Amino acid sequence: MPEQVLEICNLWQYHQLKPKAGRRLKLLEIEEIVIALPLLYRLISLSEFSNRADWFVDLDIEHRNSLYIELSESLSKLNKLRKTNEDLSVALSISNKLLNRYFSDYGWRMVRKELSQIKKRKKKSHIEISNDLVSRLKEYMASHQIDTFDQAIDTLLSEQASFAQQEIDNLY
Repeated sequence: MPEQVLEICNLWQYHQLKPKAGRRLKLLEIEEIVIALPLLYRLISLSEFSNRADWFVDLDIEHRNSLYIELSESLSKLNKLRKTNEDLSVALSISNKLLNRYFSDYGWRMVRKELSQIKKRKKKSHIEISNDLVSRLKEYMASHQIDTFDQAIDTLLSEQASFAQQEIDNLY
């Protein structure tokens, strides 16, 4: 499928007026499935309607229940296909259409926001180091005009690797 067509299929179809400014909402992408499924299973539960009514399209109870069942089955199928490394594009497209019918514009924006936070947390690790090392690292950062701890540690590791390579080269 051409990239432009895939991009159009992946955009949220607004229930209200499309915003005049800002980024368009996107539906789920294949790379997000692993992270998104637990969040979606939690958020689509019928009990969430009473807690976050504005997150969902206003439907009568019968239609809401049938859409919930359809969406649950679709997400389960998507998860099974993912586990067997099969093509997910058709199943993802169906799930995305159902999600678009289930969540309100505001609700999907909140889902995307939570998903973004989860993705951000997955990218970061937290390590504990002594205050003495933090002070020394801050001094190093100041003297080398480095802004972040990530950059400082990366610089130190690169310098160490370069030094090790020079030692090896000197042996031969």
